[in-house]
Amino acid sequence: MRSFQFYNPTRLIFGKGQLEALKTEVPKYGKRVLLVYGGGSIKRSGLYDQVIGLLKEAGAEVTELAGVEPNPRLSTVHKGVDLCKTNNIDLILAVGGGSVLDCSKAIAVGAKYDGDMWDFAQRKAVAQDALPLGTVLTMAATGSEMNSGSVITNQDTQEKLGWGSAYSFPAFSILDPVNTYTVPLDQTVYGMVDMMSHVLEHYFHLDANTPVQLGFCETILRTVMDAAPRLVEDLENYELRETILYCGTMALNGVLNMGLAGDWATHNIEHAVSAVYDIPHGGGLAILFPHWMKHNLDVNVDRFKRLAINVFEVNPEGKSDKQIAEEGIEALSRFWTSIGAPNRLADYDIDDSQIDVMADKAMLFGPFGNFKKLQREDVVSIYKASL
Repeated sequence: MRSFQFYNPTRLIFGKGQLEALKTEVPKYGKRVLLVYGGGSIKRSGLYDQVIGLLKEAGAEVTELAGVEPNPRLSTVHKGVDLCKTNNIDLILAVGGGSVLDCSKAIAVGAKYDGDMWDFAQRKAVAQDALPLGTVLTMAATGSEMNSGSVITNQDTQEKLGWGSAYSFPAFSILDPVNTYTVPLDQTVYGMVDMMSHVLEHYFHLDANTPVQLGFCETILRTVMDAAPRLVEDLENYELRETILYCGTMALNGVLNMGLAGDWATHNIEHAVSAVYDIPHGGGLAILFPHWMKHNLDVNVDRFKRLAINVFEVNPEGKSDKQIAEEGIEALSRFWTSIGAPNRLADYDIDDSQIDVMADKAMLFGPFGNFKKLQREDVVSIYKASL
């Protein structure tokens, strides 16, 4: 295990009825609030009215930014930054899923920066400050409610880049499982694929002596796999929504990667795909992750074997380590397909015509991945295998 420091300043407010916490949390940061949300589902569900009512009780002056996209755009970030500066915003309140939260993080740092927030994504600058951010989560997926990460898409350049800073953690996040009831079936599935992928990114690392971290990962994976088939049949089951919501947070709040460096190559490969084709992130991960696993099986067969046995209950009797590992990879792909996720790029009408373009985008900052450093030819191979 490598030496590490753990830091997570987010106050997590979890459970039924916790939206009322807005009345005590918002006044801590000021009266002028920028309310950020997506395409209007929070209005249809009634959550918008609840939030507005509580903000009024808290004495807040509300400015709104609606219409955040599923893959949030840099242009929308720019709109939010302008609103913050024009209205002297004290607090940003993001109400929605991971895309709304990611966009709001970018607005928060951009509002305290004289240049373009895209500088942070391009690694040309490092954030030195941010407006405080509160979140009300409506979808279990990204873990953005309790981490500093964000992914933003620049439509002009067809780039989708991840970034983060010590200043982009939410100050507080309110998670009520009831607010995830309205997430449709396909997005519920993509969210569960995304959180499982986050766990797998941590699981495939090269650091020694991490039995606790590996055990945490396996427990979350098994828990999601137990709940997922039942949740897709009963989307308003409180206990299942609660379990999945908590799993999504724990998958990417820093707990799993204490003392290790996870891989994160598959996320980078997928970002290049959805930058070009604008597909759902979780759908892309469901397609690409098993092929990343097959491509890198020989890096550490024992890790893949352990996953196969401990998570997918592969019977090891009479099989080689590699056979066990391969069965585990196939079991993962079958599971994702069984709950409704795609398994080929062709499912999104993606052919081989843009492979070179996507590979170039994936290689923007050079070779990547901590489990195995991927070169351009590796990325192309994974894309071709995923067609």
